Amino acid sequence: MSKIKLPLPQSGGLILSYKCTAKCRHCMYFCSTKWEDDWMKEDDLTECLSLLSGKISSSPWGKDSVSLNQGLHFTGGEPFLNYDLLLKAAEIANEYKIPSTFVETNCFWCTNDEETREKLVKLQKAGLKGIMISVNPFYAEYIPFERTETCIRISREVFEDNVMIYQLEYYRQFKGLGIKKKIPLEDYSNLVKDDNIASRVEMFLMGRANDSLRDFYPPYPCQDFFDQPCITPVLRNWHNHFDNYGNIMPGFCGGISMGRWRDIDLLINEGIDLKGKPILRFLISEDIEGLYHFAKAFGFQENPGGYLSKCDLCFHIRRFLFDEGEFDELRPREFYLHSEYESV
Repeated sequence: MSKIKLPLPQSGGLILSYKCTAKCRHCMYFCSTKWEDDWMKEDDLTECLSLLSGKISSSPWGKDSVSLNQGLHFTGGEPFLNYDLLLKAAEIANEYKIPSTFVETNCFWCTNDEETREKLVKLQKAGLKGIMISVNPFYAEYIPFERTETCIRISREVFEDNVMIYQLEYYRQFKGLGIKKKIPLEDYSNLVKDDNIASRVEMFLMGRANDSLRDFYPPYPCQDFFDQPCITPVLRNWHNHFDNYGNIMPGFCGGISMGRWRDIDLLINEGIDLKGKPILRFLISEDIEGLYHFAKAFGFQENPGGYLSKCDLCFHIRRFLFDEGEFDELRPREFYLHSEYESV
């Protein structure tokens, strides 16, 4: 296999920056305060949105509605760290008639009703259709829950039905527990030790979770993941990401670049040249087992303690290969440079 066409993206997210106010233990992209202020330039924002115009599909409920896996969302990092850029993104996307746009936030900025309402109203008037509010025990270590409640309450006034809470189960649980301030994960775990909510919500064991959550999930030998396909998440047309460094990233696979979003039409029509991208080639044609044997030839040694998931194994292989040489698809480089886990 020497070439494969990039699927036409039907939904996705623009990573405006990887900089964040938090360093959540489950973060797929190793976001934190330590990233540079390397926000997407306004010219790049305009170019990227112009290239996505006409490709993004609307929510099943219409172009003015939102849903998790349709439309286009603005994300990070934390996009409200650069509110002016976020507002500009909403305006430009509206000019290009991109449907079902929404922003993803951790609510750090919702310190009072007046400022929260003012910012949300401006975004709504600029053309943004909705908002996704993140709620789980990892954010709760950094964000007082009362700010999350403020954001939800006022977002419902401004965006009405176009407010998504991810994840709703945790929101209901926190409300029931009467949580208001921040809460360390260990304290939360002790508080809900008889509640099996973790088995009922979506959880991606990748990124920082690979190391930070090892006490919470059982490890498995790498061979246990060899029969799990990679081609489906790598070559999918929904919920891919386009970052501030110019990369098209498949799904939630942080640190893997399918190519430059500036070349998106070329990649869709003529394909991705896999001859110079062995990591992509092995993942697409031979899944994680192929990538594992490729890395073994370079000296990769598996962790005797095992791995939490296929994505955990993939990340550790890629982190090893990143140190071994230049691989064009291992981008952005900053992802790997920030990938050492540090305890909270």
